Parts: sequence; structure tokens; C-alpha cells
Amino acid sequence: MTKKLYLPLLMALVVALSSCSSKMGELSSDYFTVTPQVLEAIGGKVPATINGKFPEKYFNKKAVVEVTPVLRWNGGEAKGQSALFQGEKVEGNDQTISYKMGGNYTMKTSFDYVPEMAKSELYLEFKATIGKKTITIPAVKVADGVISTSELVEQTLGSANPANGDDAFQRIIKEKHDANIMFLIQQANIRSGELKTAKEFNEEVKNVDAAVNKKISNIEVSAYASPDGGVGLNTKLAENRQDNTAKVINQNLKKAKVDAAIDTKYTAQDWEGFQELVSKSNIQDKELILRVLSMYSDPEQREQEIKNISSVYKNLADDILPQLRRSRLTLNYEIIGKSDEEIANLANSDAKQLNIEELLYATTLTNDPAKQEAIFMKATQIYPNDYRAYNNLGKLAYQAGNVDKAESYFKKAASINNAPEVNMNLGLIALIKGDKAAAESYLGKASGAKELNEALGNLYIAQGQYDKAVSAFGSTKTNSAALAQILAKDYNKAKSTLAGVEKPDAYTEYLMAVLGARTNNASMVTSSLKNAIAKEPSLAKKAASDLEFAKYFTNADFMSIIQ
Repeated sequence: MTKKLYLPLLMALVVALSSCSSKMGELSSDYFTVTPQVLEAIGGKVPATINGKFPEKYFNKKAVVEVTPVLRWNGGEAKGQSALFQGEKVEGNDQTISYKMGGNYTMKTSFDYVPEMAKSELYLEFKATIGKKTITIPAVKVADGVISTSELVEQTLGSANPANGDDAFQRIIKEKHDANIMFLIQQANIRSGELKTAKEFNEEVKNVDAAVNKKISNIEVSAYASPDGGVGLNTKLAENRQDNTAKVINQNLKKAKVDAAIDTKYTAQDWEGFQELVSKSNIQDKELILRVLSMYSDPEQREQEIKNISSVYKNLADDILPQLRRSRLTLNYEIIGKSDEEIANLANSDAKQLNIEELLYATTLTNDPAKQEAIFMKATQIYPNDYRAYNNLGKLAYQAGNVDKAESYFKKAASINNAPEVNMNLGLIALIKGDKAAAESYLGKASGAKELNEALGNLYIAQGQYDKAVSAFGSTKTNSAALAQILAKDYNKAKSTLAGVEKPDAYTEYLMAVLGARTNNASMVTSSLKNAIAKEPSLAKKAASDLEFAKYFTNADFMSIIQ
């Protein structure tokens, strides 16, 4: 009887002891979920949310368990933020896990992205202690990683459009020359002294007409009467001043044998000129006079109200009104600049004969970067204090893929003028070099640069703000714009953008392959990837570990392309 009772009692004791056993065994991956299921680089980080579970009757009441996310790859690893959990009999402030019921927990972690992570795996490592005893719990793989498409921004930046230091060249510049013929009160005859003014004006007309690079548009005669006196009187007076002035001008033109159109007009009461002169004067009660003008629109009432201000009317009559009794002569003409052919020839043969605007404009007359560079170099030598030539040399170097040379030119330009275009371009350089903080600082000083939105789009990609990037790019057709649209999952727009890239390169094709993978278009994947690798063979190695193509790793056509 004793023997029969012994075995059941022994088994019961084992079970009782095992319930508080120090043994904590391997955890199944079924107890963990990770969001996202395949890790992805966003803004230079690889974030993950881990939901885990300790099962029932697993967590020793006296145990403390440290859980650490670890991203492992061939030759390296990165550890995330650890979390501590404790059993029911442990005194501490960490999350307590019930032995009987188990417990759920959530961990958020993030890793600084490095390219080697493209082919990696996420593990949870466990360090368990019961008192002074360490318990071994095997690490558990919980996710694969890392999709690194966002990091392509450093490559797509190569096709970005740096800001240009534009020329201000104008082939036709509109100019004018003014003169005034003055009249006495209530008179319209041109006095001898004023005939001299008309003659001097006519000499300017002759000079412009004789110049080979100038062309007269017209001559305007605008006659005025001051606003004192009745409307009827002033109308007749202004009209006579107009006719008499035009007659003299016509006579002078005829003698000079100059053919020019004369346009005439008159203003009976020059209230506008009156208001302008009063506002610029230091006359007493100036504000009161201006208030009268704003309050009354009827000419006679205006005149009467101003005359009522007796303290200043004499000053008006002596200083203001005489200046309004006039005919204004205006010669409108155009200065016609050098032809494209003349500018292009001089840029090559004798650049010193061109001003800075013409010299910068000369670079737009050729599509040859080498010729453009030669002209910009001449501009830096002849006009060393103008930042634009240095900036544009930097732009050429950037477009040629020479980042260090481009940066050198941009910094030289900045030393002359800290212009928005230069700051924007230095922002692009900072982005290529991975310095997002510097890029943001430079772009913050680039307001006014035409290409700023595109540069900001690249910054937003680097920061992981994909919707803002798409908005900033707008209708821009570049690799970076398409990348933003892919990351924001706007696949139709991305396809249209890639099709519209002006000078498609290897990364244009690679992005098209990524787009094909995301939209389950196998033929787009293989054809685009084949084109990409033909242009840039190193992309074969990238594609071989790029998890965008994970489901094609067993596809024979895909594998034949990347090998």
C-alpha cells in the first residue's frame, strides 16, 4: 500500500515544483507579431512595433527577463532598446507577468539604417535571471528586413535640378526721356525760354533717331491746367496748351527730318498732380488739404473748400499751382541689344565686349556643357564679383556627377552673395552627403529660388515625410518625384512621372522595376530591371538582395537578369 501511494505523490511533487521551476524554455515565433511584417527604412531609420506574449505557466514568479530586439546581417548587428519584465514575486517597477495567465506586451524599437541591413533578420534576444542564476532562452526570429527603397533618394538626387543663376538679359529695353514746357497762369502761348526746352528735347529725339541700336516708339504731349479756375476755362486752356506744344514739336521734327508719331492728350484740372505735389510738400495744413481731396469729388466744391483754408491758399498759389501749368513731353524709345549671333561670336572671340548679362545669356545659346563651362569661366574672370557664374559652374559639375567640384563652386558663389539659389544648391549637396540637418538649414535660406519646391521634396523623402514630398514635387518629372510617389503608394502617378523623365537613367528604370513589383506586373519588373542593369551593372547586386523583389527570387527570368 505504501508503494502504491509513493509514485502518485512523487509525480504530484514534481508538478508542484515545476510550476515554480527555474527552467524557462524556448519561445515559439508564433507568440510574436511585428509591424511592418517586412521592415522598411523610413527617413534613415528602421522602425518596428513588436507585439509579444509570454504564455501561461511560463514566466517564473521570481524571474526578471530582459528582451532586446536585434537586427542581424552577415558580418554585423544592431541592437534596439531593451525592455524588462518581472515575475509576480519580484519587487520592481517593470511590467509584471503572471505565471498562471501569462501576459502580453508591446515594444517599439528603431535602428539607424545602414546598407547592409537590406539583407537582414530581426531577432528577439532574452536575458533571464532568477536571483543570481542566469537562464538561457534561445533568441527568436520575428521578422525579415529591410526594404530600403527610401534610401534611393541619395541616388535619385543626381537627377535633381540645381538652381540656376539666371541672366537678366533683355534684347529690347524700353526707355524714355521727359521734359516740361511751363506756362503762366491762364496763358497757353509758349514763351521764348520754353522754346529752348523744346529745342533741347528735339536734340535728344535726333540723337535717338540716329543711333543704330535705338528705335523711337512715339512722342507723347500731355498738357495740363491747374485745378484753380472753372472747368470750362481750364478745359479750353489745357486744350490750347496741347495744340501749341504739338505744333512746336512737329515743326522741330520736320526740320530735323525725323519721322515720329505724336500722341496728344490734355487734362483740364490736374487734381492728381495737385495731390501728389501737396503730399510731397512741407506745406502747412497739408493733411487737411489731402482730407478735403478725399472727402469731395466735385471739382468746384474741392476748389472752394481749399480756398476756405485761407492760411495756406497763398502758399498753394505760389508753390504748388504753378508747377501744374505745363505740357509734359515724353520720348518713348527702345534700345535694341546685340543679336544672338553677335553675342555667341563675342563670347568665343572677345568676351570683354559683353556685359555680364549678355555673357551669362550666351551660355543659353548652346547645349554643349563644355562650351557653357568655358563661357562661365570667362565670366568669373571678367566679372569676379558676380556670384551667378560660379553658381552655374557648380550646377554643371553637379549635373556631371562631380559633387565635390560642385560644392566648391557653390561655396565660392556663397562667399560673394548668399543668394537663395546658392543656398538651395548647397542644400542638395548636403542631402547627397546624408546631412539632413545641414540640408534643412540651407533650404530654409533658399526662399525665392525657382527650384526650391523640388529640393524640399527631396528633403521630405530623406525625412520620411512622403505625402509632403509628393505635394512639394507637384508635376515635376524626376526620379526623386517618382520615388516619393512610390513611397506614398501613388503608383499611377509614379508611372506617369517615370515615363516623363526628360533624361531617363539607370535609376529611372530601377524605380520602374520596383513599381512593377509593387503592382504585380512581372513583365515590367524584368524588362525595366534588365534596362537598369544594362546602364548600371552594379544594380544587379542591389536587386539580388532588394526585398522589393522578394517574391521574384525564385523566378528564372529574374534570376537570369541579376546574375
